[in-house]
This record gives sequence, C-alpha cells and structure tokens, in this order.
Amino acid sequence: MNNEDLILEKLSAIEAELAEARASRLEMQELKHDLSPLMKSAFRNVLRELGQVDQGFELEDAFVLLRRFLRNMKNMASMLDQMENVIELVHTMEPLLKTGVHNTIRYLGTLEQRGVFRTYAAMLEMRAKVSARYTPEDFEQMSDAFVEMIGLLKKLATPEFMALLGKLTDLPAAMELGKAQPLGLMGLVSALRDPDLREGLGVGLQMAKSLKTLK
Repeated sequence: MNNEDLILEKLSAIEAELAEARASRLEMQELKHDLSPLMKSAFRNVLRELGQVDQGFELEDAFVLLRRFLRNMKNMASMLDQMENVIELVHTMEPLLKTGVHNTIRYLGTLEQRGVFRTYAAMLEMRAKVSARYTPEDFEQMSDAFVEMIGLLKKLATPEFMALLGKLTDLPAAMELGKAQPLGLMGLVSALRDPDLREGLGVGLQMAKSLKTLK
C-alpha cells in the first residue's frame, strides 16, 4: 500500500469520526432544545420557592444549625448505637413475642369457651341495672350496712358453720312429712323410745340454749 492509499484511509477515518461527532453534537442540541423549556420552568419554580423562603431564612441560621450538628455528632452516634441495640433486642425477642401472643390468644380462647367473658358481660349488665335503680346517695346510705354484712359473712365463713349449713340444706330432703301423724301424750312417750328422736331433741335443746345470746 502506497502513501496515497494510507492518506486516503486516514482521511476516511477522520471523516467517519467527524460525522459521528457531528451526529452526537446534533443529538445534544436536540436534547438541549427539548429540555430547555423544562429547565426554565423548573428554575422559575425554584426561584419562586426561594422567594417565599427568603423572608424567614437567614444565613446565620444555617451556620448555627451546622455548628449544633457538628457539636452533637457524638450524641448522634450514641443514639444510633442505642437504636441498633433496640433493633437487635427486638430481633432477639421476636420469637418470644410470637410465642407469647400465641399463648395469650389460646388462653383468651379458653376463657371464652368457659364462659368467663359472658359472665363478665352479665355482671356489667347487672351493675348497669343496679345503677339505673339506685343513686350514689343510696349507696352511701347503704355503705355501713354493706360493711356490717361483710363482717357477718367473715364470721360465717368458718368450717363449722359451713358444715352446719350443709346439713341444714340436706334436712328437707331427709324429712318424710307425708308420714307425719297427730300424737297424744302416750304417743309422745312411745316416740321417745326412738334413739334418733331423743338425739334430735338433744340437738334442739342445745340450739335452744344457744338462743339466749339473742336476748
């Protein structure tokens, strides 16, 4: 290949590069032409917003904020460390929290099946009815009586009294009132031969003797 061919080849390469550069320049001009209205509109919006901020903005405030930011870098780093610790704690406790929520839901379901919530609802309804019938002044008047009744219940809450109360409630079922007949003096004397009757009379006399405390 002679020198003329080399020169022509280089000229062809230069022309190709120039054509490519010209095409790129035209594309950039078209892009600039297309973006120019948008850039102008955005610039006008920025100027308008800055004009609204200008009344309440001072450069000294920016420096004050910057100084405070730099002074509190250590505090901010400590705060980030604390946040990392909290996040790590949450991740650690997440399985426990899920288990606790599951157990709580299951326990609440058990209470619902046992009717606890329905009982509470009925109690609230009863309290609403009582509140509708009696005023706070009525409860103030009855408060002393309530206190005395609570003290009486405390006295009655003994094993001996509860056992006696249980026996008294069973007494009507053991009585055969259909067999009751009138008794004369001789019949009464004859009935006294029954050991159960004599024991019952002894219990009645003991109870009658205790009634003197009511005097």
